[in-house]
Amino acid sequence: MFAAAGSEGRLPEAGTYPVRLPALDTPPLLRESRVALEFAELLRSPVWKGEGVASGRRQPVMLVSGFLANDESLGWMARWLKNTGHRPCRAGISWNVDCSGRSVERLEKRLECLAEDSGQKVAIVGQSRGGSFARVLAKRRPDLVSGIVALGSPLIGAMEVHPLIRAQIYAMGFLGTVGAPGLFRRSCLWGDCCTSFWEDAQADFPAGVGFVSIYSRTDGIVRWRSCLDDAAEQVEVRSSHIGMAVNAEVYRAIAATLEGLRAADAASRRSVKAPRRRHLRLAA
Repeated sequence: MFAAAGSEGRLPEAGTYPVRLPALDTPPLLRESRVALEFAELLRSPVWKGEGVASGRRQPVMLVSGFLANDESLGWMARWLKNTGHRPCRAGISWNVDCSGRSVERLEKRLECLAEDSGQKVAIVGQSRGGSFARVLAKRRPDLVSGIVALGSPLIGAMEVHPLIRAQIYAMGFLGTVGAPGLFRRSCLWGDCCTSFWEDAQADFPAGVGFVSIYSRTDGIVRWRSCLDDAAEQVEVRSSHIGMAVNAEVYRAIAATLEGLRAADAASRRSVKAPRRRHLRLAA
């Protein structure tokens, strides 16, 4: 969630604030109260049963949770992916409150292992802060990432979130600065701790890697306009922020994206394996 640069798209100098200032309008937090209803609708939906979802053919998919969330927050999505023939891999995140630079370094190692073990490029689905991490991973390792799906991720305005969430971010930064282990520090936000992370987060997205940003105008935590990264295919759904992990409409969008990534990867493999044609004059 700490990946954006200045409001004019330029990287900040060391010691300045690494994200543009939040807008004045605030998403109504009450919108998040409908998560239970979204979950109930998911379990009744055809997409949860796999209807209309093409077999994943053991496609590896890394799931990255959001701020103050762990792997279990995407547990139902992992179960659905497994049941539809995909190969979900959890990110190994406890609460996603560590330094962005350290977090992405650990995720990159996990990505390398998953790609090597599966023999395929990996799709990454990241919720909120996890989507910002996915964007950086795609920039750093386009050789290992087939595409990413960001769920309600403030990609172009990392602090454009509800004031209560911003207060939690500041509190975590203070605790990390005074020595609490496993937390990001003040220097992650205002210093030069995560310079390379900020640079990669704002760099041009690599060609040949899929990028879908799923957003909701009824998001109660993140301002939806901050999800509209120009490099991404933007998909609008009706969902709460937290509910994107258990929303039938989101699942349909993810299924369609993963199917497209498989098709693109298969086409790429065919072109690489195709034998070179001999020149006609050399064929005799």
